[in-house]
Amino acid sequence: MNKVELIGRLTKEPEIKLTSNQTQFCNFTIAVDRRFKDANGQRQADFINCVAWKQTAVFIQKYFHKGNKIGLVGSIQTRSFDDQNGQKRFVTEVIVDEVEFVESQPSAQPATAPNETAVTADTSAPAPEPQSEPAELPFDI
Repeated sequence: MNKVELIGRLTKEPEIKLTSNQTQFCNFTIAVDRRFKDANGQRQADFINCVAWKQTAVFIQKYFHKGNKIGLVGSIQTRSFDDQNGQKRFVTEVIVDEVEFVESQPSAQPATAPNETAVTADTSAPAPEPQSEPAELPFDI
């Protein structure tokens, strides 16, 4: 099984990019605090590289900003490429499947309902159309 769950803060503003075949993606890094403090009483952080694709990338770019706390679920992937000098480089990153809000957002930013704390960015299925209330209720009040 290859599954990772992380909570951390975005280190910079997420930016949407396009692949050569126009698929949207977003590379970003989150700072994840370690569980224990060092000898000086400070918490160290690990900086984890992440990539989100398609609707999840758009969701992150729209609703998350530098410094926001983000929860994510995904898998770890390692890939390699040749750099400009012909050296083989390896990259390990989290491929993001789901994201969640883990703190409330200030009212100036786009946000969901005030008490909503967890939202999944799985937008593969279209949202259902809002239903209007029936003219008569099927029961007595």
